[in-house]
Amino acid sequence: MSDLTPFDELFAIAAGRKGGAEAFEASLPKLKPPKSLAKIPDDRWLAQFSKGIFQTGLNWSVVENKWPGIVDALWAFDVGRCAMMSDEDLDALLKDTRVIRHAAKLISVRDNAIFLKDLAVEHGSAGKFFAEWPADDFIGLLQVMKKRGSRLGGSTGAYALRHLGKDSFMLGGDVAKALIREGVVDKQPSSQRDMTKVQEAFNHWAAQSGRPLAHISRTLACTVE
Repeated sequence: MSDLTPFDELFAIAAGRKGGAEAFEASLPKLKPPKSLAKIPDDRWLAQFSKGIFQTGLNWSVVENKWPGIVDALWAFDVGRCAMMSDEDLDALLKDTRVIRHAAKLISVRDNAIFLKDLAVEHGSAGKFFAEWPADDFIGLLQVMKKRGSRLGGSTGAYALRHLGKDSFMLGGDVAKALIREGVVDKQPSSQRDMTKVQEAFNHWAAQSGRPLAHISRTLACTVE
Protein backbone atom coordinates (compact mmCIF):
# COMPACT_ATOMS: atom_id res chain seq x y z
CA MET A 1 0.00 0.00 0.00
CA SER A 2 3.06 2.27 0.17
CA ASP A 3 2.65 3.17 -3.50
CA LEU A 4 -0.81 4.70 -2.97
CA THR A 5 -1.06 8.46 -3.28
CA PRO A 6 -1.02 9.92 0.27
CA PHE A 7 -4.44 11.00 1.46
CA ASP A 8 -3.44 14.60 2.02
CA GLU A 9 -2.49 14.84 -1.66
CA LEU A 10 -5.81 13.32 -2.70
CA PHE A 11 -7.65 15.76 -0.45
CA ALA A 12 -5.76 18.70 -1.93
CA ILE A 13 -6.69 17.63 -5.46
CA ALA A 14 -10.35 17.16 -4.53
CA ALA A 15 -10.52 20.44 -2.63
CA GLY A 16 -8.93 22.28 -5.53
CA ARG A 17 -11.71 21.07 -7.78
CA LYS A 18 -14.52 21.77 -5.31
CA GLY A 19 -13.98 25.35 -4.23
CA GLY A 20 -11.20 24.99 -1.71
CA ALA A 21 -10.54 23.04 1.48
CA GLU A 22 -13.22 24.72 3.61
CA ALA A 23 -15.96 24.29 1.02
CA PHE A 24 -14.99 20.71 0.30
CA GLU A 25 -14.83 19.85 4.01
CA ALA A 26 -18.35 21.20 4.43
CA SER A 27 -19.60 18.99 1.59
CA LEU A 28 -18.37 15.72 3.08
CA PRO A 29 -21.00 13.21 4.29
CA LYS A 30 -22.38 13.70 7.78
CA LEU A 31 -22.22 10.51 9.83
CA LYS A 32 -23.83 9.43 13.09
CA PRO A 33 -21.79 8.18 16.06
CA PRO A 34 -22.41 4.55 17.08
CA LYS A 35 -24.64 5.55 20.02
CA SER A 36 -26.97 7.44 17.68
CA LEU A 37 -27.01 4.65 15.09
CA ALA A 38 -27.90 2.13 17.78
CA LYS A 39 -30.98 4.17 18.69
CA ILE A 40 -32.46 4.13 15.17
CA PRO A 41 -35.64 2.01 15.38
CA ASP A 42 -35.73 -1.18 13.36
CA ASP A 43 -38.63 0.10 11.25
CA ARG A 44 -36.42 2.97 9.97
CA TRP A 45 -33.82 0.50 8.76
CA LEU A 46 -36.53 -1.46 6.97
CA ALA A 47 -37.99 1.70 5.43
CA GLN A 48 -34.61 2.84 4.09
CA PHE A 49 -33.68 -0.60 2.75
CA SER A 50 -37.07 -0.80 1.04
CA LYS A 51 -36.82 2.69 -0.41
CA GLY A 52 -33.47 1.85 -1.98
CA ILE A 53 -34.84 -1.37 -3.42
CA PHE A 54 -37.91 0.34 -4.86
CA GLN A 55 -35.70 3.03 -6.43
CA THR A 56 -33.53 0.49 -8.24
CA GLY A 57 -34.21 0.71 -11.97
CA LEU A 58 -36.64 3.63 -11.57
CA ASN A 59 -36.40 7.40 -11.59
CA TRP A 60 -36.00 8.12 -7.88
CA SER A 61 -38.57 10.91 -8.07
CA VAL A 62 -41.24 8.31 -8.83
CA VAL A 63 -40.58 6.60 -5.50
CA GLU A 64 -40.33 9.92 -3.65
CA ASN A 65 -43.71 11.01 -4.98
CA LYS A 66 -45.34 7.72 -4.01
CA TRP A 67 -43.53 7.36 -0.70
CA PRO A 68 -46.32 8.53 1.65
CA GLY A 69 -48.69 6.01 0.05
CA ILE A 70 -46.07 3.27 0.18
CA VAL A 71 -45.57 3.89 3.89
CA ASP A 72 -49.31 3.67 4.51
CA ALA A 73 -49.74 0.55 2.42
CA LEU A 74 -46.82 -1.24 4.08
CA TRP A 75 -47.98 -0.70 7.65
CA ALA A 76 -45.46 2.13 8.26
CA PHE A 77 -42.78 -0.54 7.87
CA ASP A 78 -43.61 -2.09 11.21
CA VAL A 79 -41.07 -4.92 11.24
CA GLY A 80 -43.31 -7.45 12.99
CA ARG A 81 -46.24 -6.83 10.65
CA CYS A 82 -44.13 -6.80 7.50
CA ALA A 83 -42.46 -10.05 8.53
CA MET A 84 -45.90 -11.65 8.56
CA MET A 85 -46.83 -10.53 5.03
CA SER A 86 -49.00 -13.31 3.62
CA ASP A 87 -49.70 -14.35 0.04
CA GLU A 88 -53.07 -12.63 0.42
CA ASP A 89 -51.34 -9.45 1.56
CA LEU A 90 -49.04 -9.62 -1.46
CA ASP A 91 -51.96 -10.12 -3.83
CA ALA A 92 -53.67 -7.07 -2.35
CA LEU A 93 -50.49 -4.97 -2.62
CA LEU A 94 -50.04 -5.92 -6.27
CA LYS A 95 -53.43 -4.28 -6.91
CA ASP A 96 -52.72 -1.25 -4.71
CA THR A 97 -51.84 1.83 -6.76
CA ARG A 98 -50.15 3.45 -3.75
CA VAL A 99 -47.13 1.15 -4.04
CA ILE A 100 -44.53 0.10 -6.62
CA ARG A 101 -46.34 -2.97 -7.90
CA HIS A 102 -43.32 -5.22 -8.35
CA ALA A 103 -43.74 -8.62 -6.68
CA ALA A 104 -40.07 -9.35 -5.97
CA LYS A 105 -39.49 -5.90 -4.47
CA LEU A 106 -42.58 -6.21 -2.29
CA ILE A 107 -41.51 -9.66 -1.13
CA SER A 108 -38.12 -8.19 -0.21
CA VAL A 109 -39.90 -6.02 2.37
CA ARG A 110 -41.07 -9.16 4.14
CA ASP A 111 -37.71 -10.91 3.82
CA ASN A 112 -35.77 -7.92 5.11
CA ALA A 113 -38.20 -7.54 8.00
CA ILE A 114 -37.39 -11.12 8.96
CA PHE A 115 -33.67 -10.34 8.62
CA LEU A 116 -34.02 -7.32 10.91
CA LYS A 117 -36.10 -9.26 13.43
CA ASP A 118 -33.38 -11.90 13.57
CA LEU A 119 -30.73 -9.23 14.13
CA ALA A 120 -32.80 -7.80 16.97
CA VAL A 121 -32.98 -11.20 18.64
CA GLU A 122 -29.25 -11.74 18.20
CA HIS A 123 -27.99 -8.26 19.10
CA GLY A 124 -30.76 -6.43 20.96
CA SER A 125 -31.74 -4.36 17.93
CA ALA A 126 -30.81 -4.06 14.29
CA GLY A 127 -29.42 -0.59 14.99
CA LYS A 128 -27.05 -1.99 17.60
CA PHE A 129 -25.78 -4.56 15.10
CA PHE A 130 -25.06 -1.97 12.41
CA ALA A 131 -23.62 0.51 14.92
CA GLU A 132 -21.12 -1.97 16.31
CA TRP A 133 -19.88 -3.34 13.00
CA PRO A 134 -16.27 -2.12 12.50
CA ALA A 135 -15.49 0.17 9.57
CA ASP A 136 -12.28 -1.70 8.81
CA ASP A 137 -14.39 -4.69 7.72
CA PHE A 138 -17.12 -2.86 5.85
CA ILE A 139 -17.01 -5.47 3.08
CA GLY A 140 -17.91 -8.06 5.70
CA LEU A 141 -21.04 -6.10 6.56
CA LEU A 142 -21.96 -5.92 2.88
CA GLN A 143 -21.56 -9.70 2.68
CA VAL A 144 -23.89 -10.20 5.64
CA MET A 145 -26.51 -7.96 4.07
CA LYS A 146 -26.25 -9.72 0.72
CA LYS A 147 -26.42 -13.19 2.26
CA ARG A 148 -29.04 -12.67 4.95
CA GLY A 149 -31.03 -9.82 3.47
CA SER A 150 -32.94 -9.57 0.22
CA ARG A 151 -31.86 -7.44 -2.76
CA LEU A 152 -29.33 -5.61 -0.57
CA GLY A 153 -26.28 -6.49 -2.65
CA GLY A 154 -24.48 -4.14 -5.02
CA SER A 155 -24.80 -0.50 -4.06
CA THR A 156 -28.34 -0.70 -2.62
CA GLY A 157 -27.33 -1.77 0.88
CA ALA A 158 -24.35 0.59 1.01
CA TYR A 159 -26.45 3.59 -0.04
CA ALA A 160 -29.07 2.77 2.58
CA LEU A 161 -26.44 2.54 5.31
CA ARG A 162 -24.90 5.84 4.23
CA HIS A 163 -28.29 7.56 4.21
CA LEU A 164 -28.88 6.48 7.79
CA GLY A 165 -25.47 7.76 8.88
CA LYS A 166 -23.39 4.56 9.00
CA ASP A 167 -19.81 5.03 7.84
CA SER A 168 -19.46 3.40 4.43
CA PHE A 169 -17.70 3.66 1.13
CA MET A 170 -19.37 3.82 -2.25
CA LEU A 171 -17.93 2.17 -5.32
CA GLY A 172 -19.64 4.19 -8.03
CA GLY A 173 -18.00 5.09 -11.30
CA ASP A 174 -15.64 7.84 -10.13
CA VAL A 175 -14.52 6.00 -7.00
CA ALA A 176 -13.82 2.89 -9.08
CA LYS A 177 -11.88 4.99 -11.60
CA ALA A 178 -9.77 6.43 -8.78
CA LEU A 179 -9.08 2.97 -7.36
CA ILE A 180 -8.04 1.74 -10.81
CA ARG A 181 -5.76 4.76 -11.22
CA GLU A 182 -4.20 4.01 -7.83
CA GLY A 183 -3.56 0.41 -8.90
CA VAL A 184 -5.81 -1.06 -6.22
CA VAL A 185 -7.92 -2.92 -8.81
CA ASP A 186 -7.93 -3.14 -12.60
CA LYS A 187 -11.69 -2.93 -13.13
CA GLN A 188 -14.92 -2.11 -11.32
CA PRO A 189 -14.52 -4.17 -8.12
CA SER A 190 -16.99 -7.00 -7.71
CA SER A 191 -15.11 -10.18 -6.77
CA GLN A 192 -14.26 -10.95 -3.16
CA ARG A 193 -10.57 -10.65 -4.05
CA ASP A 194 -11.07 -7.15 -5.44
CA MET A 195 -13.27 -6.09 -2.54
CA THR A 196 -10.59 -7.22 -0.09
CA LYS A 197 -8.05 -5.05 -1.92
CA VAL A 198 -10.45 -2.12 -1.80
CA GLN A 199 -10.96 -2.54 1.96
CA GLU A 200 -7.20 -2.70 2.49
CA ALA A 201 -6.72 0.54 0.53
CA PHE A 202 -9.45 2.33 2.47
CA ASN A 203 -7.99 1.06 5.75
CA HIS A 204 -4.58 2.38 4.68
CA TRP A 205 -5.96 5.86 3.95
CA ALA A 206 -8.05 5.79 7.14
CA ALA A 207 -5.01 4.98 9.28
CA GLN A 208 -3.02 7.65 7.47
CA SER A 209 -5.60 10.40 7.78
CA GLY A 210 -7.91 9.53 10.67
CA ARG A 211 -10.80 10.01 8.23
CA PRO A 212 -13.91 7.81 8.03
CA LEU A 213 -14.57 5.64 4.98
CA ALA A 214 -17.26 8.01 3.72
CA HIS A 215 -14.88 10.96 3.56
CA ILE A 216 -12.23 8.90 1.81
CA SER A 217 -14.79 7.65 -0.69
CA ARG A 218 -16.01 11.16 -1.49
CA THR A 219 -12.47 12.46 -1.74
CA LEU A 220 -11.47 9.74 -4.20
CA ALA A 221 -14.51 10.48 -6.36
CA CYS A 222 -13.59 14.16 -6.52
CA THR A 223 -10.04 13.46 -7.73
CA VAL A 224 -11.41 12.14 -11.02
CA GLU A 225 -11.86 14.62 -13.87
